[in-house]
Amino acid sequence: MKDEKTTHFGYQDVPVSEKAGRVRQVFDSVANKYDLMNDLMSFGIHRLWKRQTIEMSGVRQGQRVLDLAAGTGDLSARFSGLVGNEGEVVFSDINAAMLSQGRDRMIDEGRVANVRYVQADAQYLPFPDDHFDCVTIGFGLRNVTDKQLALNAIFRVVKPGGRLLVLEFSKPVLQPLQKVYDLYSFTLLPKIGKLVTQDEESYRYLAESIRMHPDQETLKGMLEHAGFERCDYFNLTGGVVAIHRGYKV
Repeated sequence: MKDEKTTHFGYQDVPVSEKAGRVRQVFDSVANKYDLMNDLMSFGIHRLWKRQTIEMSGVRQGQRVLDLAAGTGDLSARFSGLVGNEGEVVFSDINAAMLSQGRDRMIDEGRVANVRYVQADAQYLPFPDDHFDCVTIGFGLRNVTDKQLALNAIFRVVKPGGRLLVLEFSKPVLQPLQKVYDLYSFTLLPKIGKLVTQDEESYRYLAESIRMHPDQETLKGMLEHAGFERCDYFNLTGGVVAIHRGYKV
């Protein structure tokens, strides 16, 4: 019997069959402090990154949107208001704990009529072909076991004329910023995680997963390989984060 293929979990090589379970454990651990940690980790700037994603999405009233790796629903909440009662937002996450946190938040905010919740793996989407006007995945693609498989699946469910937006940590384009970013990610970030969530290891993994994620040009090429056209990307905060966008023609 051949040895099982491996993939990266942060800086570790693990069997492909184990990665999803390990990622699930990370988010099970941090789900109830996820929003607080996002504010602390990014000094609140994540809200500006998400606002830019919304503005670039071009989502309009009556459209159907899939928000993958929706977390606690920052993007879904904004899309719910944009599509109105004639539209639909599918709030999706592979992790049950994150999905539950997000659903509770959306219900508390009164966003019920046009939002539905689906626990799904981005690699194997349970939706029809040519179904969504827009698909977003915010800070989730780097955790997917096979990113190309997920991008292929997303392309299948996007309508012709629709688009994908990937909001994700990326590679800083300024060398001095890279050094500061590394110091913060591998020294301060795990300590904040330990203080707030009593889980230093999960935030060490998150820092490592960012470093293992494809750079801007590589990810653009992956979108094109999936079939998306007119692909481009926009660096935010000096390339610490990038928004990639592609269209299905």
